[in-house]
Amino acid sequence: MSRMMMGTSPHAEPFWKATEDKKLVLQYSPETARYYHYPREPIVVSPKTGAVEWREAKGLGEIYAFSVMRKPGNPSMGARVPYVVAIVQLEEGVRMMTNVVNCPLENVKVGMKVKLAWEELPKGRHFPVFEPA
Repeated sequence: MSRMMMGTSPHAEPFWKATEDKKLVLQYSPETARYYHYPREPIVVSPKTGAVEWREAKGLGEIYAFSVMRKPGNPSMGARVPYVVAIVQLEEGVRMMTNVVNCPLENVKVGMKVKLAWEELPKGRHFPVFEPA
């Protein structure tokens, strides 16, 4: 199935590189002892030192919010209709916009436990999606 392709930036390159090995990595600030997602400039994550670590996430979380898309948000997603766009709160504390897959639409609920799954993208990358845990 087709998927809308996202652009990338130098700050996000470690994130996308890790997806080639189906690893979900998050920025971590030793300065604030917090995880961050989406990828940002190091100075935003750690304003005093600019120190950033990339740490692998467990890939577990719960649905914080979701919407069932009955019309594609982008024409390239037309073959997927209907599909679920969700904000997943990861155990590491960050929220990530993604899709919920392998689950009947009527079973998707706020608070539902989910685990990481992957969809293949061009050039060896993968897109992180979530399915029921």
